[in-house]
Amino acid sequence: MSGTRPGRTLLRQEVVEGIKRYILDERLRPGDPLPTEPALCEALGASRSSVREAVKILDALDIVEVRHGHGTYVGRLSLSALVESLTFRGLLSPDDDFQVMADLVDVRELFERGMADRIVSSLSAEQLDTLEGLVETMRATGVGDGDGFVAADRAFHALLVAPLGNELIGQLSMAFWDVYTIVAPHLEGFTHADETETITAHQNIVDSARAGDITAFLKALGEHYAPVRRRIAEARARGADQA
Repeated sequence: MSGTRPGRTLLRQEVVEGIKRYILDERLRPGDPLPTEPALCEALGASRSSVREAVKILDALDIVEVRHGHGTYVGRLSLSALVESLTFRGLLSPDDDFQVMADLVDVRELFERGMADRIVSSLSAEQLDTLEGLVETMRATGVGDGDGFVAADRAFHALLVAPLGNELIGQLSMAFWDVYTIVAPHLEGFTHADETETITAHQNIVDSARAGDITAFLKALGEHYAPVRRRIAEARARGADQA
């Protein structure tokens, strides 16, 4: 990488920004087609190699999507790049692992606590029933089942913020959840008591939301994240002892 010419790097970044400006100026939406490569070259005054490199960068960021044989389209604009970056950071070293986990728990709880009033007032009876069903799935499968428990937990938290109608909050919440589930297995010590505590907290979240009790809802959220915070603290302590 040390051999990369500054001029080439600058030009590539200028083309990246040019394509992003084009998407914004034309008010394109996810799934809309972008101009052909020759048309982009002409519009941006750039070479084909620069446009191709820029498209590769934007494709990795999910800003554009290359469909081979069909063309280039505006991407889903998901947070996949954020998930990849945070996951890598969390797996890079034990110290980062613990800090990323602690930060993720803080952010996840912040979203749900900060929107507690709106969540409780927005959840419909049907959504509450669905949440109840997901708790039953968690209870029936248990952590030992792996995928079943995790899938139900993820669906639970996705549905919890869904009534807000805020796509960004939903994406961020799930992005942080996904990073957490990738990094979490590196923390040891999850016990049956933790599993029971976690399931009970999910049930209390549903019950308090159904009752419209904000205070109980906030308490249940705190109980939900307590086992995770305890595991992080214990893992940090073990790491300090081994150092």
